[in-house]
Amino acid sequence: MKESVIIEQIRRRLGIESLNDMQTTMAAKANASNVVLLSPTGSGKTIAYLLPLLKNIKASTGRVQAVVIAPSRELAVQISKVAQAIAVGLKVTCCYGGHNVIDEENSLSVVPDILVGTPGRLLDHAKRGNVYLQPVRILVLDEFDKSLELGFHEEMRKLIKRMPNISRQILTSATRISECPDFINLRDAETLCFLSESTVESRINVLRVESDMRDKLETLRTLLYNIEPGKTIIFANHRESALRIFDYLKTLHLPVGLYHGGLDQIDREKAVMMLNNGTFSIMVTTDLGSRGLDISDVKHIVHYHLPQTEETYTHRNGRTARVDNTGSVYAITGPDERVPDFISFDDNLKLDVEAKCRIKKVNETLFFSAGKKEKISKGDILGFILTKSGIEASAVGRIDVADHYALVAVDASVAKSVLAAISREKIKNQKVKISIARQ
Repeated sequence: MKESVIIEQIRRRLGIESLNDMQTTMAAKANASNVVLLSPTGSGKTIAYLLPLLKNIKASTGRVQAVVIAPSRELAVQISKVAQAIAVGLKVTCCYGGHNVIDEENSLSVVPDILVGTPGRLLDHAKRGNVYLQPVRILVLDEFDKSLELGFHEEMRKLIKRMPNISRQILTSATRISECPDFINLRDAETLCFLSESTVESRINVLRVESDMRDKLETLRTLLYNIEPGKTIIFANHRESALRIFDYLKTLHLPVGLYHGGLDQIDREKAVMMLNNGTFSIMVTTDLGSRGLDISDVKHIVHYHLPQTEETYTHRNGRTARVDNTGSVYAITGPDERVPDFISFDDNLKLDVEAKCRIKKVNETLFFSAGKKEKISKGDILGFILTKSGIEASAVGRIDVADHYALVAVDASVAKSVLAAISREKIKNQKVKISIARQ
């Protein structure tokens, strides 16, 4: 693809008027065999590596030309959406665990030009003969350090062995790399480091919040009542703790979602979508939520539990202050709790224990039990709601359409009346179950 065409699609489909320095530099590396890109979370690295990738892609050949491997389902989906938006005339297919295998097999029946996925699912399709990887020329390992950290060594080794004709590799990471495994041949690789040019640390304010008790729930409540309302992510070190915090905040009637690896894929997807569409303003998560999620405009990061490593701390904080924005980070410390050396505070935050809750629920989300595979589009849903309920278009917010379901944000004040008006109606002559989405 021509660079001018790619950039025009980035502008028109993604609303990005100009490339940043990192993206411009990567665009100029189309002829480089191996590139290691070190870049902060939220700096636009997906577009950065797609630029040289797409410049080297030929018109559809009936063979897979490029593979992008990501460590999480959410990151794989995010990458594929960006690629689909700008890869004009090319087929992009995404494969990941927790997704319907039959749907993926059907998608792979038309051979993609670009294949995006998680290591385990891609290897599974290769073993089943659903995809032939030998012709692949371009390989991207996005957040490959996380893939290795999560124990995908063998899956990645076996996958790369199935791609003997790779001529270009791009590896990305938000942290410096100590060493690469032997199955990744990075001979003569060029390293592009943008970690010092746009560090999150320079745009965040880190505050210590002292808790009088080891059980920090009451301190967390007071903190949430003290800070300016806005999108907030709370990190805990264990799933059980995340669930406990989530249940507690629900008893306070706060708009809160839950995200961790023990949830079904649909519940994880719903949590992120409902945070982005304004139904939730708070999400409680484990460190799984520190990378690979497409969440915009996060104002506050709360370390309910202190992170165990500097890398974890960096990635948690990277959820806020993305691109050129600023953010606040709060670390709740219990009595005599040791603070790791890699955490330094800008100040101590003194809480007003009499503060009243200012967090309001803005939206509710309607769940439709049909999506892309049932030929339901955003336009279909919007027209259906406006026609059947009679509400103004301004009362309908973000619409997310997945393969077999859709989520629609509506003003919380009219959600019940809208549901009553549309729940028994057919959309595109289909009877679809519609309900208020919950977690």
